[in-house]
Amino acid sequence: MELAVIREQAAQAAEAVCGAAQLRAGDLFVVGCSSSEVCGEKIGTHSSVEVAEAVFDGIYAVLHDKNIYLAAQCCEHLNRALIVERAACERFALEEVNVVPQPKAGGSFATTAYRRFADPAAVENLKQSASAGMDIGGTLIGMHIKPVVVPLRIGMKKVGEATLICARRRPKFVGGSRAVYNEALL
Repeated sequence: MELAVIREQAAQAAEAVCGAAQLRAGDLFVVGCSSSEVCGEKIGTHSSVEVAEAVFDGIYAVLHDKNIYLAAQCCEHLNRALIVERAACERFALEEVNVVPQPKAGGSFATTAYRRFADPAAVENLKQSASAGMDIGGTLIGMHIKPVVVPLRIGMKKVGEATLICARRRPKFVGGSRAVYNEALL
């Protein structure tokens, strides 16, 4: 698959998630991406920096235009640490850790984020502060999204050959049988 197609698929998916999740400037958007899965291979077996760059470029362009922070999840070799801009680290009071992701230890997507962000910082976790996200290839991002995490159906089901699963948060329901809820927050 051509890199331009992958870039466009990633951008379209990010745009759809931002709209469906009603994200606003300053929100945090988490992405886990297996470049191996995008290429049609088993996760962790055929890491591709070029593919990761195409996915990153598509997503980052959309988020940057909307002033939404991107958190790029590392692979399990770095315990799913995340790469964020230092401004996001400060805004969400995240604790910085010392690691520089590599394609085979952190993943190509997180490596690309570390190289492309103006002032990158690695953090151990997001303290469930993301408002939405995309899991490209079975990378398991749900732990980073604010409770309550709900699946988000968009028109796309894949980026490249990788299965795409999107999620957003919704506020918790409180109250009992007499409670009335704001439909706009569902």
